[in-house]
Amino acid sequence: MNETIYDVCIIGGGPAGVAGGIYAARKRMRTALVTETFGGQSLVSAEIQNWIGDIALSGLDLAKRLETHLKAQSGIDIIEGERVTAVLRDSGGLFRCLLGGGIAPTEASAKGGRTITARAVLVASGSRRRRLGIPGEDRYDGKGVAFCATCDAPLFGGKPVAVVGGGNSGLESVVDLLPYASKVYLLHRGQVLKGDKVTEEKIAAHPNATIIRGATPVEILGDAFVTGLTYRLADGATATLDVAGVFVEVGSIPNSELVASLVERTHWGEIIVDHRTQRTSCEGVWAAGDVATGLYKQNNISAGESITAILNIYDSMHGIVRPAVAREKPPGT
Repeated sequence: MNETIYDVCIIGGGPAGVAGGIYAARKRMRTALVTETFGGQSLVSAEIQNWIGDIALSGLDLAKRLETHLKAQSGIDIIEGERVTAVLRDSGGLFRCLLGGGIAPTEASAKGGRTITARAVLVASGSRRRRLGIPGEDRYDGKGVAFCATCDAPLFGGKPVAVVGGGNSGLESVVDLLPYASKVYLLHRGQVLKGDKVTEEKIAAHPNATIIRGATPVEILGDAFVTGLTYRLADGATATLDVAGVFVEVGSIPNSELVASLVERTHWGEIIVDHRTQRTSCEGVWAAGDVATGLYKQNNISAGESITAILNIYDSMHGIVRPAVAREKPPGT
């Protein structure tokens, strides 16, 4: 039996992966897309108000629409319920995407025997939020515990909220929340915030914002939804904030381990790309969305990056050179 060699293997079923899959299918590229689930990190969002074309929809609805749109395409093989554990390059220049460890792995993949072979790879595996690891965080995920102020701030109009994290992402979340929330508390474990001083000063001067330093979250409280956050101070004393939401902004972890041996990554694990083409330092590998070095981690931007990658993959395979990119080389070359 002849081995199937795909033009491209797309890794991920969020907005980036699905957008790439749709464009690859429209370009008549032989495509495989591997994903554990559809929707990406937005799957748990109660309401998304910034997905272009929809005033509001839930993360589950977005996932269903992405899946439906993708499955309406022809010429694409979709491998669901599995994940790519590693991408290797053989002596002939082809990429071997090893499957296994997904939510519904096949018998072959469980034994480490199943691979997807492709001439090119688009890594759209996203990232996973760094979590607090305290009681209540998992229970109230999507029920007051949130990880994206840009996405979810309007849901907390007129309500008090807490933001955990003293870096730029935490500070920016406070700024995003202040036009909506009645009160915003910013909690930071240390005494010195790590974000931009100008943003810190802006927050400190706002009457509806309070910065609590030396505060370690202990437990997220709630009933059907979040009702409070308990934290501990350096002297051992504990206190509880009455809040309707807790925004966790302590960083994210790019799901880039699967190509760690092939591509250049930042200290934080993001895959370094040329943002005009989404090429990585490894010829034949592209990356898009939260796993890559994009400045803004947003669904709409992730989809656009993936489309850029697929169009560039198509150009590359057909010897098409665009004037705008002809003068530059990808990172590491």
